[in-house]
Amino acid sequence: MKKNKAPIYFYCIVLSILFSVNVMSQQLKESPVTTVQRIGDKLIRNTPFAYKLVLFPENNKFNYLKFIDFGRTFGKKDHAVAYAFTQMSFPRDTTIRVEIEHNDACKIWCNGTLVYEKLGQRDIKIVREERSLEMSFSFDLFLKKGNNDILIKSETFGGEWCVFIQPPSEKDAVLSVVPEYPNIGLENVKNIDGNIPKLTNWLVVGPFGANIDIINEPEKEFVFGHMYQGLDGLVTWTIPKIEVLGDMIDPAPWGTTYQWNYHNGGVAWAMQQLSELTNNQRYNQWAVNFCDYQMEGLPFVDYQVNDLKAYNSANALVIDSKLLDFTLAPSLPIIYRLRKEQDFKNRKIYEMYINKMIHYAQHEQIRSEGMTNYTRNTPEEFTVWVDDMFMGVPFLIQAGLYVTSPELQKAFFDDAANQVLDFTKHVWDKEAKLYMHANYTSRPEIKLPHWSRANGWAAWAMSDVLMYLPKKHPKYRQILKQYVTFMETLVKYQDESGFWHNVIERKDSPEEVSGTAIFTMAMARGVRYGWLDKKKYIPVVQKGWNAVASEVEDDGTVHKICVGTMCTEDVEYYVNRPFYDDDTHGSFAVIFAGIEVQKMIDANK
Repeated sequence: MKKNKAPIYFYCIVLSILFSVNVMSQQLKESPVTTVQRIGDKLIRNTPFAYKLVLFPENNKFNYLKFIDFGRTFGKKDHAVAYAFTQMSFPRDTTIRVEIEHNDACKIWCNGTLVYEKLGQRDIKIVREERSLEMSFSFDLFLKKGNNDILIKSETFGGEWCVFIQPPSEKDAVLSVVPEYPNIGLENVKNIDGNIPKLTNWLVVGPFGANIDIINEPEKEFVFGHMYQGLDGLVTWTIPKIEVLGDMIDPAPWGTTYQWNYHNGGVAWAMQQLSELTNNQRYNQWAVNFCDYQMEGLPFVDYQVNDLKAYNSANALVIDSKLLDFTLAPSLPIIYRLRKEQDFKNRKIYEMYINKMIHYAQHEQIRSEGMTNYTRNTPEEFTVWVDDMFMGVPFLIQAGLYVTSPELQKAFFDDAANQVLDFTKHVWDKEAKLYMHANYTSRPEIKLPHWSRANGWAAWAMSDVLMYLPKKHPKYRQILKQYVTFMETLVKYQDESGFWHNVIERKDSPEEVSGTAIFTMAMARGVRYGWLDKKKYIPVVQKGWNAVASEVEDDGTVHKICVGTMCTEDVEYYVNRPFYDDDTHGSFAVIFAGIEVQKMIDANK
């Protein structure tokens, strides 16, 4: 009798699993891959992969970088000075801090009083940080209530000829008090047509053939319709050269599907794999178009950023960003194409860019002190964001699969494995057994909320590593144990509807698609690869996928996606975040979830 129990027990388990899969198949309105193809079809219909021409945008708030490019307007000069005029206004007396960068000498007056002076020759040294531009100098500027005349005098000894000013840059954080900024521009200047302030915040005059200390007529009087003796003849007040930029076409509130960022790169990565699953080349062609658009556009974007000083222009962060959101993560479809296709038109451009990203991954992205994991300097130095598990780790895995050297592959796989565990040391809440959105290295006792999509990024990174890391790797079992513990916790918080809430343990926070999709994807992988118990997790995957699929319309529209989110200790910030349709933070996660659920079903038929 004892000899017969094991086969019978095994037979019952098989029947139970088959029953679960059959029930799942019967309860699905349609196959997961059919559902996500509708999303792919909408992307194909609606993505132009083109720029539209727009005037260089101006706004009349001194809340971001403002600059005058004298060289673009007056040409490069061996030695000259020029002037720029604007007004700042505020509803009461105030003093503001102004950060400034300029070549050579510069003087600034406010209401006739000299407020800034820096003499000598110097080059412009703007340092691009994660989400800010750092400048060399600053000064305090007193503004009286109402309008204040601002006159800038700039000297050049040749080369770049610009003056940049900005308010102190805010770190990437949620502010409890929204700063007030002065207005800047020509709106209240007498005898100026109303169309001019819509084009520019500045009037300029020059060049003059004198050094910074010689007083020219514009310092003595401000008169329209008057000619001054300039370096090359008579000059008068005019506006700077007006630039035209390439911009996104019809962006939604959250952006577009083809800007350079991690979630749009994620869409292209998803479309590549949707094409493989369906053998439909239309989806891969969308991904090819995305990658070619970014790689072929590099010279144009570089021109806008570095020649036109449009630091916030379309796709600007493809140029020398210091944030994983705009470096490794959006590069995933590019390195994936290099892996999958051996011969295509732009391969050399792709290789050059990916070599740059590989170097960045190894040597340039900052890491926590004494740890291996990637970190950020916003909102404070060495802040660990759980988001960066997805922003960095999947690229390391793809890089390991891309390189031809076994030693390099081992180095990338080791880095990915170590980072998963080191991230967990920082942002894993041992009591809740969930991931905090972020952790301040200098203040580790502070616990941030358990935001759903952030926990999804952790699940994604772990499942990517487990898919490719050799089972004999010394860190494999530790990562698997962490993954299983995490999945067991998530199951407890799944709502009866199949969704997870935007703040996982807060049932009063909204049900949300992107986090639900990623959890469903990670669990479907776990079932397929044998990391999770099929009997327990197939029903969980089923409920999760049914919930996600219920928010996908027949035309491919996806609902209930939380907008991109900064980090804060205030849980109500997460509870009240706005949701958008078709935000690619969610739509690419849904495509991946559909792919993985379909693979799980197919593997268990």
